[in-house]
Amino acid sequence: MKKLIIIAAAVAGLAADAAATGFDKPCTTEPKEKWMPLKAIVKIVTDHGYTVAKSKLKGACAEIYARDKSGTRVEFFIDPVTGNPVGVDGPKSWSQ
Repeated sequence: MKKLIIIAAAVAGLAADAAATGFDKPCTTEPKEKWMPLKAIVKIVTDHGYTVAKSKLKGACAEIYARDKSGTRVEFFIDPVTGNPVGVDGPKSWSQ
């Protein structure tokens, strides 16, 4: 049983790493000097009506964990240069 839990955790970790590139593609290829601060990216998401629970920069993406107005969880993979979503895990209701 312990082996099964370890294997499941390893697979989940690999899936999280893949998601960090915005569904198998990098969110940006621009150097970090051109990236917006994470605080500015969070503001963009909140300005679209989401409540942000957690945010981080991972790889070449900003990962934003949020909830929409109905409370549904949404994870955004955002280009840290443009502030535009590259991928969404959850309901897609952000119109650009």
